[in-house]
Amino acid sequence: MSDKEVGFVSMAGAKATGTAPTIGVGVLGYAFMGKAHSNAFKKLPYMMYPPVAIPRLVAIAGRNQDAVQEAARRYGYEKYYTRWQDLVNDPDVQLFDNSGPNDAHAEPCIAAAQAGKHILCEKPLARTAAESKTMLDAVRKAGVKHMVAFNYRFVPAVRQIRELVDSGALGQIYHFRAVYLQEWIADPDFPMVWRLDKNVAGSGSLGDLGAHIIDLARYLVGEPARLAAMTKTFIKDRKTGEGQRAQVTVDDAFVATVEFANGALGTLEATRFAPGRKNYNCFEINAEHGSIRFNLERFNELEVFWKDSQPRETQGFTNVLVSESYHPWWKNWWPQGHIIGWEHTFVHEIDHLLRAIVNGEDVAPHGATFEDGYRAAVICDAVLESAQSGRAVDIKY
Repeated sequence: MSDKEVGFVSMAGAKATGTAPTIGVGVLGYAFMGKAHSNAFKKLPYMMYPPVAIPRLVAIAGRNQDAVQEAARRYGYEKYYTRWQDLVNDPDVQLFDNSGPNDAHAEPCIAAAQAGKHILCEKPLARTAAESKTMLDAVRKAGVKHMVAFNYRFVPAVRQIRELVDSGALGQIYHFRAVYLQEWIADPDFPMVWRLDKNVAGSGSLGDLGAHIIDLARYLVGEPARLAAMTKTFIKDRKTGEGQRAQVTVDDAFVATVEFANGALGTLEATRFAPGRKNYNCFEINAEHGSIRFNLERFNELEVFWKDSQPRETQGFTNVLVSESYHPWWKNWWPQGHIIGWEHTFVHEIDHLLRAIVNGEDVAPHGATFEDGYRAAVICDAVLESAQSGRAVDIKY
């Protein structure tokens, strides 16, 4: 951390408790996730108030010089690089944020760990479990803080569910069923992109969407012990930017049945071929004392059913607006009913990591560590193995 410290003064003139160190941030990637993370770094100091640290936007890196230069100007980074090695070697960078494509996760993160940088890496952690394990080994050896950007752990409604699970209010969990549905490549004329190339992405809907619901299954229910799965590629080749045809080498969709170590049963499904579904990450837990359901497209809501809370004649699911000051993170935002959105998960997530760095706290259990990223990758590999073999597969870490 920088030895610069910033004191904060409230509107009433009283100084906030303590001082906040600055932490130099270097981001690899300036597109979708680079934009989301940059927004969170800028928003965090005045919303997660008083801040545990002030992110200093030191540098951003990307291969296209014009694009990364414009990103640095747009988001307010002090400088830019066209080589990730220069970003990792910058002495002012203390937190390395890897928002690049999947094939650019392992080597830069390992180098950053060896350079003593704390690391935030986008999901999936890597293209395979073996590649993820090399990253896990590197951060363990370096002793740096590390987190995988499974940002849906930082949705207030999802954290509220975790708190209900931890409290025992749901009792024994019987079922977890989750789907993650999008539509963006259902058009056969949609062009070939890196997410459809196994060499770059590792897998298709499985790593892109399935990794999220696999992580949520582990976070909310526990470790999967065994699964059986099928995958499907509906459109075998796509048009490239040069007008040629290129083979699609990843799954377009997958389905899996899962047995958890605690005896619960689950189903997992992800596809990018669901017309009408924009970002439909939806899961339901059925348990001893009731059921609970979440849909990301209705970000601020939960559907809850408690078996013994109502007369039989009026029993049914209740829609709960998760926006009260006592709900997770809401004290940092607005009065009840003034909803927040997807981009705020990154503010919560990065604040969590900064607290771990500054206060020496554990990233786990609420933040996803590289251990969690590795375990999700093991499960993804098991899905592909089961689909190829036609047999159920035991999960082994």
